[in-house]
Amino acid sequence: MADSDKAHTAESAQRKPMTAPMVAARKGAAKLKMITAYDAPTARIADRAGADIILVGDSVANVVLGHGDTLAVSVDVMVHHTAAVTRTKPKALVVGDMPWLSYHSSTEDTVANAGQLVREGGAGAVKLEGGRKRLPMVTAVLDAEIPVMGHLGLTPQSVHSMGGYKVQGKEAQAAYELISDAHALADAGVFAIVLEGVPDVVAEIVTNELSIPTIGIGAGVHCDGQVLVFHDVTGLGAGEYLPKFVRQYANLADDAVAAIAEFFADVESGAFPSDAETYHMPAESAEILRNLSDPSAHFLADEAMERSP
Repeated sequence: MADSDKAHTAESAQRKPMTAPMVAARKGAAKLKMITAYDAPTARIADRAGADIILVGDSVANVVLGHGDTLAVSVDVMVHHTAAVTRTKPKALVVGDMPWLSYHSSTEDTVANAGQLVREGGAGAVKLEGGRKRLPMVTAVLDAEIPVMGHLGLTPQSVHSMGGYKVQGKEAQAAYELISDAHALADAGVFAIVLEGVPDVVAEIVTNELSIPTIGIGAGVHCDGQVLVFHDVTGLGAGEYLPKFVRQYANLADDAVAAIAEFFADVESGAFPSDAETYHMPAESAEILRNLSDPSAHFLADEAMERSP
């Protein structure tokens, strides 16, 4: 293990588990570090690297499950992936995304679905997309003692009504509406707000005016924290379109292809497995087994059985 990896692992072991109030208290302090994870391996990596928040995003639909958008996943799917993350017992706060139509029909259904992410998925908080029109749902979940993270700007669940994945708040009136939505969510009691796909000046105004942290994704440098998708950062989505705001820090997909191709080459050549990678019997037992497996030995044994009284 490299020294930097050891340092990250040691630091992770010493950290206190992050909570929603702790995240809220980070406003104006150190930048919040948030990344997605969808299973135990990615959760362990994210936590070892020092994540403050792990988002089990509905982006699992496109990133892991191969769908074209985030609309395909259900509450059960989100619970499944959230539980896989929380079983690793990360120090980061785990936020479970509430998928499309899980908070759109009634407050009762919304609270039940949020509760499922907490009770069965183990999430420490949930995230909902939308502003003032979602306030009844947000308030109901908060009244159920479940911390809520907001999400404004480019909200992927609204892809059809937005006419695609487009930057939001580019015009003054739209920006004003977004800022008003942010204030409404903060006043309702959310502990943080994700700002996605908005001009930097809009994110700067929201960040300066709110007493809770903002976490940006395609929203510029002024936010109180940043989030990206795990597979985008690590290059596991190689060959796929990357938005302008993504910075790729590794190319693990190419590394994985090279590793597996080398394995296949060793299989073809007979170089794998080696003697050291093979289980062995004691020599005496192996000799007995070989003799028993000799067809002539079977014939003699059968003949002896036939002659026996």
